[in-house]
Amino acid sequence: MDLPNGQTMTQLWSGSYTASGSGVTVRNLSYNAAVPANGTTTFGFLGSCNGTNSAPASLSCTSP
Repeated sequence: MDLPNGQTMTQLWSGSYTASGSGVTVRNLSYNAAVPANGTTTFGFLGSCNGTNSAPASLSCTSP
């Protein structure tokens, strides 16, 4: 996901994340690594902003 305007991810649950510039990558944890066909999974996060708070520029999902 690309976070604009200096936004940052400050906390995440049901995953781990790495950040580089405005890009954030979320990866599964060992207990939620397998999602069945037509299944779903969720994660949640808290973020922080300073000034303008625009919606994220992009969000995409891929399977490993």
